[in-house]
Amino acid sequence: MSENYVVLLGTKGGPAIRPGSSMPTANLFCINGQRMVVDCGLGVTKGLVDQGMQLKDISLIFISHLHSDHYLELGPLIHTAWTAGLKTQVDIYGPVGIKTYWDSFLASMKADIDLRIADEGRPDLRVLVKLHDIDAGHVMEHGGVTVTAMRTVHPPLIDCFAFSFKSADTHVVFSGDTAPIAALEDFARGADLLIHEAMLEQALPALTERVGNGSEKLMEHLLRSHSPADAAARTAANAGVKRLALSHLLPSDDPAYGVEDWHKAVAGHFDGTLFVGSDGLRIDLPDHG
Repeated sequence: MSENYVVLLGTKGGPAIRPGSSMPTANLFCINGQRMVVDCGLGVTKGLVDQGMQLKDISLIFISHLHSDHYLELGPLIHTAWTAGLKTQVDIYGPVGIKTYWDSFLASMKADIDLRIADEGRPDLRVLVKLHDIDAGHVMEHGGVTVTAMRTVHPPLIDCFAFSFKSADTHVVFSGDTAPIAALEDFARGADLLIHEAMLEQALPALTERVGNGSEKLMEHLLRSHSPADAAARTAANAGVKRLALSHLLPSDDPAYGVEDWHKAVAGHFDGTLFVGSDGLRIDLPDHG
């Protein structure tokens, strides 16, 4: 197997989970020997452990935007990693506002953190984490991997980003949450893999009815802020990407719809390799060396 790969840890669009449900958005990127966590929806901690990752080795986390299905478990992940032996710096890159979340999480767990420092001799969790506000453009470069961000269209949020992870041999793009946007075609140009959110429009009425405590505003949000599967496929085709992985699936847990429906939605729009996301799906990346 390739040493460069992506694991779709959580592939469900939206924060709710139900019996038989997949889990919200989280991903593990392994490029040039670096393991990077991209979004931290509910279930990310167990998902990483299931992939054999030692939580104490976490060092790089990227958050695309501040919707709960993308960062709800960020604090618990880091705290659990700390109890599992974390003693080195963790760098978190995310939109403006991520520091407020982290500071509030630390405040909520102050009694536990202070107790474990005093009673168990652990290092101070508060000094192990470094927060970085991101904007469109260059985000960071480390170990031969360059990360850039592009602002997407996901109203009402403004600070919502797609990410490009590029090394000498590998290029992976993560769309984040976005309505169809032409700029993503250039951003993902020639990528080895595009991970793009997707929804089945014919399944949305049943989805909103199942939610039960929203209003017509939920449907309005879905239609203006997310991408139908065929639009994601056209973006991939126009960008000339080799492989497309559909994730953040809306819906992902309706038994009336399955993998074949996603393939039908993409048919005629993208003729490369298609992956329909499922929790724990590992996608090996090509070795151009």
